[in-house]
Amino acid sequence: MQLHTECHGSPDNPALVLLHGFLGSGEDWLPLIADLAQHYYCITLDLPGHGRSRDCALTEVPGFLPLCRAIEASLNRLGVHRYHLLGYSLGGRVALHLAQHCPQKLLSLLLESAHPGLTCTEARQQRLQADGRWHRRLTQAPIQDFLMHWYQQPVFASLSASARTTMIQARSHNHGPNLGACYLSTSLGHQQDLRPLLASLSLPVHYLCGQQDAKFLSLGQQLLQQGWITELHPMPGGHNVHAANHDAFLDTINTILTRYRH
Repeated sequence: MQLHTECHGSPDNPALVLLHGFLGSGEDWLPLIADLAQHYYCITLDLPGHGRSRDCALTEVPGFLPLCRAIEASLNRLGVHRYHLLGYSLGGRVALHLAQHCPQKLLSLLLESAHPGLTCTEARQQRLQADGRWHRRLTQAPIQDFLMHWYQQPVFASLSASARTTMIQARSHNHGPNLGACYLSTSLGHQQDLRPLLASLSLPVHYLCGQQDAKFLSLGQQLLQQGWITELHPMPGGHNVHAANHDAFLDTINTILTRYRH
């Protein structure tokens, strides 16, 4: 499984790997990369079934370990062995597993609206059942129908009607079956609770979220109170802060990474 990658900036600069969320692609980061690539070697990867990796199928369940190996192989081919890592939502959960898989390669870990994992078996089983229903809708109906229902979820409540329409149009090119395989194999129900991992890491961990995203703001506050992250960075916006509040998000990323540039 060879994932599509894009590189921006000079390879002589510190590397910054960016992982998009479910339904997205590496192109989602381009508005940020225009600035970040002046100081960092920015690398985006399209996850299986997404973007230009639409023909890649993540078939193992759970799929976190094979996906981490595929990402590691992609970075090895580029000669990137030490890097800052930024992941949004699903990309943030994959980033947590990368931190578990190869912590020695990470310079810092930046999580945007990412869940650290459910804490009990019953909650994971309930999530698998819910994700199974989404998976059936994604693979058995037109993708536009899936997207219309997906963006009606409470976590996307801050989206305006026009923003929701734009998101649906932008995501309609994705490949339903491979997208569904990735979705199911990386379900939150298959993810272990990675809070103990956060406690064990010897690298800085920053959590970014929207002030209007009550669920993930609460998660970030809990992680900070329990000492499992270095710093919490709430800012105006909903679940997808880097899209909804580009300037504030970019300022925050630059402020964080400048601390670790040397």
